[in-house]
Amino acid sequence: MSEEVQNRDMINPSLNLYEAKTQLSSLVDRAASGEEIIIAKAGKPMARLVPLEAKKRPSLRELAGQNIGGLTYMAPDFNDEDPEILELFYGPDIPEALPK
Repeated sequence: MSEEVQNRDMINPSLNLYEAKTQLSSLVDRAASGEEIIIAKAGKPMARLVPLEAKKRPSLRELAGQNIGGLTYMAPDFNDEDPEILELFYGPDIPEALPK
């Protein structure tokens, strides 16, 4: 790329479509390094070449929740019947013999 073209690009970052096609590889490199490049068609800005945002890798905690290492704590009364929940299902007359 000539010095004149480089200087012009620093002053006016937009390129016409033909220039963008012929310099696509270097434009992609410039965009990847953080520069924003405007591509114009017939002098009218039509597209913007910008770097992609890096995807954030989810942490182990985000993937596994609180169950890191496959360990889960269950309270000793985990499976006990809760009278309030039973009343919500059966009303005030809770059957004596419920399936276990």
